[in-house]
Amino acid sequence: MGCNGSTLAKIHNLDELILETGFSSSHICRLYDRFHALDKDDKGSLNRSDFQNISELAVNPLGDRIINAFFPDGMDLIDFNSFVRILARFRPVDQNPKKEPNAPEPINSRVNKLKFAFQLYDQDKDGKISNNELLQVLRLMLGVQVTEEQLDNITDRTIQEADLDGDNAISFEEFKKSLEKVDVETVLSIRFL
Repeated sequence: MGCNGSTLAKIHNLDELILETGFSSSHICRLYDRFHALDKDDKGSLNRSDFQNISELAVNPLGDRIINAFFPDGMDLIDFNSFVRILARFRPVDQNPKKEPNAPEPINSRVNKLKFAFQLYDQDKDGKISNNELLQVLRLMLGVQVTEEQLDNITDRTIQEADLDGDNAISFEEFKKSLEKVDVETVLSIRFL
């Protein structure tokens, strides 16, 4: 396909999208090509099954949860602009951000990356990661590599270490604190060039 002026002209609110996401026009153009490659029926939107055709997600134990993150609040379809906004969370953090005093948190900030990761665990969307929710993720990630008893022990210990208020769950603030020393900016980033 390739990126050219006519492709860019098809993108609704391009300047706003560049400003909001931090992607360059050439990045957005490549994402536009990728979006249309996934949109095999040329509907102008993507559904969950379109994402399930991405081989990297198909083999990822958290693939379904990642796909669900593209469809907030029970949405069944996403358009191109929503697709770009979600992917912007994975854009590497700018080393020298030019932040205005009252500007909103950048879409790819550490906090927003952590919020994205937190929602992969918090499936009931109650603002806390329960013992059961953490156990489900560990089962998906570790599978048969460990026994059920080991999984229970890992889960209990993780909750115990991260739970600062004693409610037997991990809030977002506790999740954020437990990952203070983790280089989230690198771990949850994808190079788009």
